Amino acid sequence: MASLSSNLLLVAFILYLVAIPFFGGAIRQKKGLEEIKSYDKWAKIGITITIIGFISQLGFFITRWAVAGHAPLSNLFEYTTFFGMCFVLAFIIIYFIYRTSILGLFVLPIVLLIIAYASMFPREISPLIPALQSYWLQIHVSTVALGEAILAISFGAALIYLVKAIDHTKRSKSTFWLEVIMYSIVSVMGFVAVTSTFAITDYKATYNYINKSDKEDTVEYRMPALIGPHEWEVVDKGTFEPLVEMPAIINAKKLNTVVWSLMVGLGLYIVIRLALRKRIGAALQPLTKNIKLDLVDEISYRSVLIGFPVFTLGGLVFAMIWAQIAWTRFWGWDPKEVWALITWLFYAAFLHLRLAKGWHGEKSAWLAVIGFAIIMFNLIAVNLVIAGLHSYAG
Repeated sequence: MASLSSNLLLVAFILYLVAIPFFGGAIRQKKGLEEIKSYDKWAKIGITITIIGFISQLGFFITRWAVAGHAPLSNLFEYTTFFGMCFVLAFIIIYFIYRTSILGLFVLPIVLLIIAYASMFPREISPLIPALQSYWLQIHVSTVALGEAILAISFGAALIYLVKAIDHTKRSKSTFWLEVIMYSIVSVMGFVAVTSTFAITDYKATYNYINKSDKEDTVEYRMPALIGPHEWEVVDKGTFEPLVEMPAIINAKKLNTVVWSLMVGLGLYIVIRLALRKRIGAALQPLTKNIKLDLVDEISYRSVLIGFPVFTLGGLVFAMIWAQIAWTRFWGWDPKEVWALITWLFYAAFLHLRLAKGWHGEKSAWLAVIGFAIIMFNLIAVNLVIAGLHSYAG
């Protein structure tokens, strides 16, 4: 059953990959027609393959649940794959409302990166710690993932808007920050590449250190330690010695992984730029020539309008109820709780600026991008780097 579950996730990954060129074919066939009117054979094939991929990933989730005996939402591998599945579900629904083939061309590659990112974490099924042995696990975490996935659709639509609307022939703040987004996406590819490489070489290095409780502990690194733990000491002589030491509150091992990912991502980004001989955003712009800016602006806004209340339920209301049951307090200023609140406040400000101040178009698109960056920071940096009550998720 466990092998079946893994195979279903692999099948879903391959099907999402196969669907992308069909959405690309649907765009090329427009010949100037409005995107909203397109429902040609290429788009039909693309969305059909995507739906089959979603069903396969849903099968992965169900079979893993059967093996584990509990909802597979208790660690980063399980949560991130579930988030990716919700992302695809949100895309499918949005597609049938707006018939936007180009959204698949931008969203599905992000989904592939999310699944690849998740697959770099341990996949073992472990017993739940006492704090997680509650039906609120399914309610809270699944609602958060669904809310964030719907909000993430706004990022996909906003990215399309910015790629089309920005003048790539001039150097400006907009072109710079758009390339920062592209570099961030490439850095996820860097994470997958560097993690896979050191896993193949079976690299290991063990260090003694002082943890946040001022007790001696041991940690094993799976890639050379550019960032070392607090008051580290090499256990296996001859291994790479850390270049920088972190305070106990920082998870040095996982911060080290982030640094490696950014470095390798920078190398990949430079290679891509040299191959394209232009900015990545400029290379993508021809794909958006037939899209209507008002359409993707509306998709971005309505995604936030739907995703915000769902995230409010999962990230605040249900989270507080579970925190009261698990830790006898509804709020404790844990890093994860703080960033969930920051996420909520940001999207509340997004809706206020949109409805009260008239922030449409490019301003709204940049807000959607920043919102997704906050979600990703919460998923990656807060889970991996900052120690807290949610550290079990790492």
